[in-house]
Amino acid sequence: MRVFGSPSFLRLWLAQVASALGDWLGFVALVAIAARIGGSSPEAAISLVMSARLVPGFFLAPLAGVLVDRWDRKRVMVVCDVSRAVVLATVPFIDTLWALVIASLLLEAATLLWSPAKEASVPNLVRTEQLTTANSLSLVAAYGTFPVATLVFAFLAKVAEWLGGFEALDFFRLNQESLAIYVDVCTFLVSAVLISTLAFPGRPRRDTAAPRPTVSVRHTLHELTEGWRFMAVNRVVRAVMVALGTGLIGGGMLVPLGPVFADRVLGGGSSAFGLLLTALGSGVAAGVLIVSSLQSRLPKERVFTWAVFLAGASLLGGASMSTLTPALVFVAVLGVSAGTVYVLGFTVLHENVNDEMRGRIFGSLYTLVRFCLLASFAVGPLAADRLDRLSVRLVDRAVTIAGHTVSVPGVRLTLWLAAVIILGAGVLAVLSLRTGDGRERPEPV
Repeated sequence: MRVFGSPSFLRLWLAQVASALGDWLGFVALVAIAARIGGSSPEAAISLVMSARLVPGFFLAPLAGVLVDRWDRKRVMVVCDVSRAVVLATVPFIDTLWALVIASLLLEAATLLWSPAKEASVPNLVRTEQLTTANSLSLVAAYGTFPVATLVFAFLAKVAEWLGGFEALDFFRLNQESLAIYVDVCTFLVSAVLISTLAFPGRPRRDTAAPRPTVSVRHTLHELTEGWRFMAVNRVVRAVMVALGTGLIGGGMLVPLGPVFADRVLGGGSSAFGLLLTALGSGVAAGVLIVSSLQSRLPKERVFTWAVFLAGASLLGGASMSTLTPALVFVAVLGVSAGTVYVLGFTVLHENVNDEMRGRIFGSLYTLVRFCLLASFAVGPLAADRLDRLSVRLVDRAVTIAGHTVSVPGVRLTLWLAAVIILGAGVLAVLSLRTGDGRERPEPV
């Protein structure tokens, strides 16, 4: 790919691949360790550890964006990778749940700095016309490494069994989980080495006549508020944020409700859910390829909003199906739309946000993503339960239209609601793009 003509971006992408592989491998291992040390309540232990990875983002991600805009981003990424490696190296020796929670909090704090620093650096390493391809590759690195991580984790069970025969290695507490953690440590160190060799172009200098910013609570709050104000007044950034946030509330419901829909509506059980996930993943890959190949001819803002509408319509169609084959088709289209929305959303932000503001915008974006996903995970199952009770009471879970009986269990009604929310996100994005002129940029502080 032409984007790999930039040696710096290639190394940054390889670092992201290593870091993402480590993140997923560590995620699987931490879940397994939490279940093991959770005693009689493994589910509660897993929930607590996962909360330690989710909750800090609501409070620290915007602040992390301010710091990323203030500090040297290359140094931030290197320090974060080394810090994560050091923290992870202690995990195999942890025997208490609270220690594991603290380790998870420290890991998340470093990740909250690394991710906005990486996103803010991409436009400085590739040409503007290559941003769509760069973001497509970033999506592959972020999520395409998950199946690789699960395969590596499974393979490490055999490796641990073989290494267990060497008494000299007993100190390292070698088992499947600890080996995964040690591999995770290595991936972060590899990422740190790769990033340390990057030649970042110089960032725009501040006006030498302007006073240098002071490190104070007041100034930090000012920079944080400045970022939020920019998101509010810039129509393009506002449209992307609104569409991604609102759309994720609807789209996120598919995760907890998918197994229930596959079993109770499609009648296929876990195998049907696996096929739905495959269709979704294949669709995302297709969407990324299509957008990357057509990027030079795409009106990005318009295609972004239409992709949001298509995502809502395809979810609505998929939730209306009662057999597996047509549902797979609609879910594949949903994947194409989701991949397009992700890649173009990040590309539009890269193109419309100045370097001195990028860290704050992407820090806020990650906060928004976490909040909306957590809200959808919590609200989806609850809404399905309440709507199912209402459906039983009013229509006995079925309605007849023009002689055709349609089953309306709570899970289908909730997925329809999720589709309407995504369509609403498209409407909000269109309205946001029509408001303002999109040229508003704050003066550097």
